[in-house]
Amino acid sequence: MTDQYVVAGHPVEHSQSPFIHAEFARQTGQSLHYGRLLCPIDGFETTLREFARGSSAGPALGCNVTTPFKFEALHLCSSSSARAALAGAANTLRFDASGWYADNTDGAGLICDIEKGAGVALAGRRILLVGAGGAAAGVLGPLLASRPALLVVANRSLAKAQALVERHRGAAKAGPVLLRAAGLGDCGGAFDVIVNATATSLQGTAAPVDPAVLAPGALALDLMYGPLAAPFLAWARDHGAVGRDGLGMLVEQAAAAFHLWRGVRPETASVLAKLRRRLAGGAA
Repeated sequence: MTDQYVVAGHPVEHSQSPFIHAEFARQTGQSLHYGRLLCPIDGFETTLREFARGSSAGPALGCNVTTPFKFEALHLCSSSSARAALAGAANTLRFDASGWYADNTDGAGLICDIEKGAGVALAGRRILLVGAGGAAAGVLGPLLASRPALLVVANRSLAKAQALVERHRGAAKAGPVLLRAAGLGDCGGAFDVIVNATATSLQGTAAPVDPAVLAPGALALDLMYGPLAAPFLAWARDHGAVGRDGLGMLVEQAAAAFHLWRGVRPETASVLAKLRRRLAGGAA
């Protein structure tokens, strides 16, 4: 009998989370199994509740949630962290005996990767967040807490971007940070940091915005990683930006989830290095 965890989403076959959590478990001496759970678009709750009941392999104690179920996941829980409540979305669930608990570790993972991994301090910067779905919702609050000078949320649907901005208006005032919503074609330019939180990488599209959004030497980060992020990274390089994929963020947010589940925080740098070698075709 081994404690069971999964990443739940659609798709999930590309996910490196099982490798990451296996490394965390080995590093910390924890006994667990972490797998992938493919959920039908119209059957997320049913599929997840079936997993949560556990099996002969062992009790199900939690899961990560990825595209496109992060909004839905929050509403399946009886309690949540403040950051999940602000985002209106959850990427980490813990199945407590008293009810499911929701958290969102995406934003903390992103900030850690940008400021420590990429070495880019966000205070006083101009940031463009592209997208207004579950991934964008999870990172907006922590981005605002890093106190940039300006943060623009750009989305194909302006109304969706405006709704996300309004939910975070109080967090922006606390900064204070100038926060506004925009369409993809009128989001402005010369941003120091661009975060692509759309599904365009899953669709094989390089970038949903014009290269004019990039300041010279800007950091352009795609939340996807591996081959899926390659078109966006090439677009960034071709237009004078520093491209970065979402692998560092993935490892950092996973470490925060692991700590929530197991009460121990793993070391991340060595796991990220192994993961990059793994994806490059080298030995882990």
